Amino acid sequence: MSEKIQLNEQEWKERLTPEQYKILRQGGTEPPFANMYVNEKRDGTYRCAGCGTELFSSDTKYDSKSGWPSFWDPIDKDRLIFEEDRSFGMVRVEVKCATCEGHLGHLFDDGPNPTGMRYCMNSVAMELDPNDDR
Repeated sequence: MSEKIQLNEQEWKERLTPEQYKILRQGGTEPPFANMYVNEKRDGTYRCAGCGTELFSSDTKYDSKSGWPSFWDPIDKDRLIFEEDRSFGMVRVEVKCATCEGHLGHLFDDGPNPTGMRYCMNSVAMELDPNDDR
């Protein structure tokens, strides 16, 4: 795993777009079905938009019909932090980037085999590095 990135809030505001800042640093959520990667079909690697850490492969992306890009497994679980989230009257598992601690989305146990997990991520929290071998 790469070294942790620790910036102050002003540095994050300079590094990220306002929308990325709202999601990654303030734990926001983008609207369902209206985000850039929900229908993305290209092969590639999804990286953290805050620090560039490789998080998910398109090989594990699937259509969960939830309105957000979903994956059944990360590249490496050690690249993620899992924390209990009790916001909005629900109990969920928040998923953060282990390198920069940016909010990515949530983890649910209603995904497909082989893991049964659904990593429900915010598009704006990630950047797709597409494979160019097509």
